[in-house]
Amino acid sequence: MIGHDVIAAAAERLGKASTQRQACAPVRDLLGETDIDAAYAVQMLLNDVRITNGARVVGRKIGLTAPAVQKQFGVARPDFGVLFDDMVVGDGDAIDMGRLIQPRVEGEIAFVLGAGLDNPSASVVDVLRATEFLLPAIEVVDSRVAAWDIKITDTIADNASSGMVVLGTTPISPRGLDLTEVALSLEHLGQPVSTGIGAACLNSPVSAVAWLAREVSRREQPLRAGDIVMSGALGPLVGVDAPGRYRADFSGLGHVEAVFENHEGAA
Repeated sequence: MIGHDVIAAAAERLGKASTQRQACAPVRDLLGETDIDAAYAVQMLLNDVRITNGARVVGRKIGLTAPAVQKQFGVARPDFGVLFDDMVVGDGDAIDMGRLIQPRVEGEIAFVLGAGLDNPSASVVDVLRATEFLLPAIEVVDSRVAAWDIKITDTIADNASSGMVVLGTTPISPRGLDLTEVALSLEHLGQPVSTGIGAACLNSPVSAVAWLAREVSRREQPLRAGDIVMSGALGPLVGVDAPGRYRADFSGLGHVEAVFENHEGAA
């Protein structure tokens, strides 16, 4: 069993990278490549620090849901991280690239819960009953690990490689929608850079949220009413190397735009 000193050392490495905006070495040299519980212990330690410093939890994110993304990182299971209030930006609002280290973007469907989901056997029916509305979204993922050299324990420890989330502003009811058929087109400079479909997200974004509800309930960190849940990527990640605009269009759900700016504020 990995001791608290090792957990603390991994958290210190990732925390320093985050504070200094300077990528670090992977933490799997400390945690190994398979100890999922140890990786979540690191994540919790880092998140507790953020909460102590005044950040407020507003939801969760699911990562590694799409086969294309799993293939990119050589993993075969999803993971989750925590969303904080300072990570959420609105459609078209500026994102300062100085806050990020090596950002990438992906199109996702955000679920906003009207009721909690504290059930270790939660089903898709439970998820649909609890969901108040959906929003088109772009997740800006980021890694504190240099060159995105990550395995499953690295990304879990690093809050599931969380960065920021961009949310659309028009709520859509999930009732009557087949989310497996929602098509995504993510564009940069008017050209598609990533495409996908809802079925690529653990067969359905609803299934992904049900997986999350079971997992966090089992870990005694259940989903609460009002939580925002980023359900996972519908298509491959796209690197963001310079200021610019990325627009995600979702069939039946509308669109959302992430705008990256440099330190001087020019997009």
